Amino acid sequence: MSTLVLALVAGAAVGLALGALGGGGGVLAVPALIHLNGFTPAAATTASLLIVAATSLTALYAHARAGNVRWRAGALFAAAGLLPAAAAGAAAARLPQPLLTAAFAGVAALAAVRMLRPAPATPAPRAVRPATAAGSGAGLGALTGLLGVGGGFLTVPVLTTVLAFETQAAIGTSLLVVSANALASLATRGATTTGIDWAAVAPFVAAAVLGAWDGRRLAARVSGSALRRAFALVLLGVAVFMLVDALT
Repeated sequence: MSTLVLALVAGAAVGLALGALGGGGGVLAVPALIHLNGFTPAAATTASLLIVAATSLTALYAHARAGNVRWRAGALFAAAGLLPAAAAGAAAARLPQPLLTAAFAGVAALAAVRMLRPAPATPAPRAVRPATAAGSGAGLGALTGLLGVGGGFLTVPVLTTVLAFETQAAIGTSLLVVSANALASLATRGATTTGIDWAAVAPFVAAAVLGAWDGRRLAARVSGSALRRAFALVLLGVAVFMLVDALT
């Protein structure tokens, strides 16, 4: 199968994940770029940020039009997580990569198991306390910085369980956080874009953007519990892949 076809298929999968689930784009894009398109890990990470930024912004626009984005809470999450993510990222550089990969797999598996449990009754809508949103965002930023991921696959569970967001609001708000994280990370990676194979990345981005629109429509038609199960299965798949990668 040609590189172009692989890029289109993988890009569509990333777009569907971000549009429907509000996360999972980065953890799907990096393995796809490495194993399907032959990117080095460094180039795949930077290319993934480009793909996730473009795709999450597209999906964010679609969810914002539907009223699914809680801008205040999302802004607090994004702002509160920037410095902890940078500090944790610096600490991660001193830790063995297999240990970080195994930790990533463990966190993804725990989040998946929690989401596979029967959902509690939908909580009554309540105002989001700034301190709660900022504290959750800082903790999430530290964790995602340590593990080197964008954070969307962790943001949705935090928003639904800690802040009691309904699923659609959690997905839309997660996309705001993912977009901010991806753009902030790209700002520090300008020099690494010179080695990217744009012939592979451009169709990947195009397919991902189109997939994000389809993912948004899918999210509007599928129940919140079904989306939670789908997200959990994605997390379990990622956890198994990363654990195998850490042990081999």
